[in-house]
Amino acid sequence: MATKTPPSPPLSPPPAEDPTAPSAAGSSTPSRLTSVLRHDFPASVVVFLVALPLSLGIAIASGAPAAAGLIAAVVGGLVAGSLGGSVLQVSGPAAGLTVIVAESIHQFGWRITCFIVVAAGVLQILFGLSKIARAALAVAPVVVHAMLAGIGVTIALQQIHILLGGESHSSAWANITELPAQLISLHGGGAFIGAVVIAVMLGWKYVPERIRVVPGPLVAVVLATVLSMVFPLDVERIVLSGSLFDAIGLPEIPSGGWSAIIVMVLTFALIASVESLLSAVAIDKMHNGPRANFDRELIGQGSANVVSGLLGGLPVTGVIVRSSTNVAAGARSRASAVMHGFWVLVFSVALVGVVQQIPMAALAGLLIVIGMQLVKLAHIRMARRTGDLLVYAVTIASVVFLNLLEGVLIGLALAFALLLWRVVRVVIVATPLDGTDRWLITIDGSCTFLALPKLSATFAAVPAGVDVTVEMTVDFLDHAAYEAITDWARQHEAGGGAVDFVEIGAARMVAATAAPPSRSMGRVVLDDVLGPWRGNGGNGTPGSDDTADPIITGIAAYHRSHAHLVRPHLDELRDRQDPDSFFLTCSDSRIVPNIITNSGPGDLFTVRNVGNLVPQYGDASVESALLFAVEKLNVRSVVVCGHSSCGAMSALYSGEPAGAVLDEWLGHAQPSLERFRDGHPVGLAAAAAGFGEVDQLSMVNIAVQLEHLQRHPAVRRAIEERGLTVSGLFFDIATARVVQVGVDGLAHFDEAGNRVAAELV
Repeated sequence: MATKTPPSPPLSPPPAEDPTAPSAAGSSTPSRLTSVLRHDFPASVVVFLVALPLSLGIAIASGAPAAAGLIAAVVGGLVAGSLGGSVLQVSGPAAGLTVIVAESIHQFGWRITCFIVVAAGVLQILFGLSKIARAALAVAPVVVHAMLAGIGVTIALQQIHILLGGESHSSAWANITELPAQLISLHGGGAFIGAVVIAVMLGWKYVPERIRVVPGPLVAVVLATVLSMVFPLDVERIVLSGSLFDAIGLPEIPSGGWSAIIVMVLTFALIASVESLLSAVAIDKMHNGPRANFDRELIGQGSANVVSGLLGGLPVTGVIVRSSTNVAAGARSRASAVMHGFWVLVFSVALVGVVQQIPMAALAGLLIVIGMQLVKLAHIRMARRTGDLLVYAVTIASVVFLNLLEGVLIGLALAFALLLWRVVRVVIVATPLDGTDRWLITIDGSCTFLALPKLSATFAAVPAGVDVTVEMTVDFLDHAAYEAITDWARQHEAGGGAVDFVEIGAARMVAATAAPPSRSMGRVVLDDVLGPWRGNGGNGTPGSDDTADPIITGIAAYHRSHAHLVRPHLDELRDRQDPDSFFLTCSDSRIVPNIITNSGPGDLFTVRNVGNLVPQYGDASVESALLFAVEKLNVRSVVVCGHSSCGAMSALYSGEPAGAVLDEWLGHAQPSLERFRDGHPVGLAAAAAGFGEVDQLSMVNIAVQLEHLQRHPAVRRAIEERGLTVSGLFFDIATARVVQVGVDGLAHFDEAGNRVAAELV
């Protein structure tokens, strides 16, 4: 339809820009530089302040050298920030890989783990080059959410021992069972520092907004560090051996155990890829700039992991915490992520002494909060609503008490099993119909050989000799199920009963033996109901004869598939009608009132004539129907509906003779033509919306008929006494859209069905 929808309000923040992309017309390098300095520079500082303590904490929680987290943060900013496919994503060491990195270090040692990071990066690059990045998103979200939650619980269980002055254990079960003993022998100074960090992190959202521009993690760590230096607290602090450059070291190539190495490489690559891509998807929802290129993102992440592993750094992924901070801080381009990596590098080289003053307990408290924030109540509620709570619970328990890879595999297997059960499930119920001797059997779902036991049991419950209606709402029907149903029907009819089939679903009985079974789409059923006879092969009946009378075959199709649905509604109306609206529309065969108004039997009291006219001086057919609807049926609304490409309006507009009878009838529409030529507001609005002149005349004609109705004594009296409404509709056939027409303006409906542009006068 030619009506124009008002532009959507811009999202916040403003569109992201990619300075590496070709310049738009009229743009210049100085303007991009200004944008970087104005938006990306301050955002990079904020992200740096968030990334610094997190990178240190993740490294220590992984059992890696503290400098490894800083190396990964630098590489994530400089390499992934430059090469990645998500403009505003910020990469670095992530809590999501903490557990698996710790397991790798425990099993293979730190230098071989660096080799695994390099190999995983190469594999990620291959993923990106092979254009399979989107396949990594084909993981059930509930498994990803539970995986992150399991990682969060594991981190919290490990770090609570560090906070209390002890050491974390190798398994979650050991961390739980040893916790009481750790509480008895807690280290007061470390516990106090950790509690301060936790309190600041949890309470930071309650401080005034102008203060919250400073990142909460930075405030918590700085405050804890200052307190540990002011008060005589005996706390363990971070140890760095020289500057960041001193920590750089090449990985070690394994000398054996390659099967375990390969499994670990796959684990690193898959988890890092999925986490990065999911983060990129989430960030895309936070801005209205360029969308992420997932293949390029994997190439960028893989390149960063190759470099990080070669330098002795942790694995790198896209990190949602830093990325969302980047967007919220107003970043416009990838320059922010790149600069944040540069700030980490400068700080790590020039201010090593400052880093070494940070208490380990402060980072433990920070990681406990971050770990528990990975367990999101919204994800649990969603899993409960969608029936996936079992998958969530099993996955999180497996990640915590087994390991990350086994937990994810178990979760995926359970999710697949649940999906398979839902897809192949069929509900079969047999019930006697009240007040009759007839039984109703409903078959709903995918009817396959797996349903044969249930079919047999249900059919056995139906008494012999009774009449049965079998209502089939199935989307898949294989030959085994078809044979079981038809065999039972034949035997039941041989015993004196009658069996009527009502096929509402997309999979039809007649097609079960014609070809291999396939899942049919619901659109087939809609086409059967809504499609014209000549467009659907004989009323949608497979194998129907195109030479047969379409009315007869249509009635047969109605009885076979739709009469059963309509019958209960008509039964309520068998003694009297109670329509909501008097609906006057054109005789044109392309207008189907009940479809365009989404109404059912008994809702519309419909009158049709050429041009949808309300003759000003009376017409017996229109006048009698209008009086009956308004005064006897007490309808609540009166509607006039015209349409595009109207033959009556075309004849009226051209002025050419159309025959004596038609010319006389169209004389009732002459006032509409005169008002159109005089510049009626509705015509002007229709022209502004892009409609042609004949369609503009059609809309003016609707407005003029509304004026005639509003002057009608019976209608005017009903408006004053009981609030009768009078309205107009215009159906644009080409787009199947409906425009609302008033006496002086138009309104239309958007794709979501919302009424917009209330007055386009």
